[in-house]
Amino acid sequence: MPIRYFFKQLLLPPGGLLLLLLVAWWLRRRAPRLAALCFVLGFGGLWLMSLPATVEWAARMLESEVALDPADWRNLDRTAQAIVVLGAGREQADPGWGSDQPSHIALERLRYASRLAKASGLPILASGGLHYGEPPSEALLAAEALQRDFSTPTRWLEERSRTTWENALYSAEMLKTAGVERIVLVTSASHMPRSRWCFEQVGLQVIAAPMGFLGVPNGRPFGGWLPESKAVWQSGMLLNEAVGMLIYPLVYSGRDKAG
Repeated sequence: MPIRYFFKQLLLPPGGLLLLLLVAWWLRRRAPRLAALCFVLGFGGLWLMSLPATVEWAARMLESEVALDPADWRNLDRTAQAIVVLGAGREQADPGWGSDQPSHIALERLRYASRLAKASGLPILASGGLHYGEPPSEALLAAEALQRDFSTPTRWLEERSRTTWENALYSAEMLKTAGVERIVLVTSASHMPRSRWCFEQVGLQVIAAPMGFLGVPNGRPFGGWLPESKAVWQSGMLLNEAVGMLIYPLVYSGRDKAG
């Protein structure tokens, strides 16, 4: 995991764009034209990533699943047997709480899963393994937050996964043992296409319940064409999803299905 994380952060933006700027500085005398090209690509890429308008456009390209109609929440138990909510990292040793906590994205997903569970009566499976190899698991933190903050119980904990593919694979093993084959899948809207693909590959029928949409009007002054630090982080997440959607079918297509 540390090696994979190192290369991922080094090569994907903004890391890769910063490397281009470093190369431009190093080549400024040896190859000025190539240095200029590297500078334009690096600086231009960072500028585009910093624009809320870029985030909005990119999200609309990725967020292909439509949101559930709240009027249909109560009827989910007619077409599904369980709710699966995917983890999204954790914040370590937050002094305000005195313990590790789910990330703010994870909390958004948990809040939504709780609403769906209370409306439909469906049981919840929380999926998420160890964050950088250190306990507690994301699934355990999710279950604690669901019970403590949203008064919602969790029936299953999937605590082994490290990737979205493993979220699907290990969750399917647990659910099929319990006779569950139809699920409501809760995750961020940009993450949903890749997540749904994984869960369907392992033999589960999926009702997509995306939330946290970024492809909506950004509401920023000047239409979002001014740089913003938050947009850099959001652009990085969206780019990670775009790369994942390209790579996952190449790596995982044809894998044996769980169960």
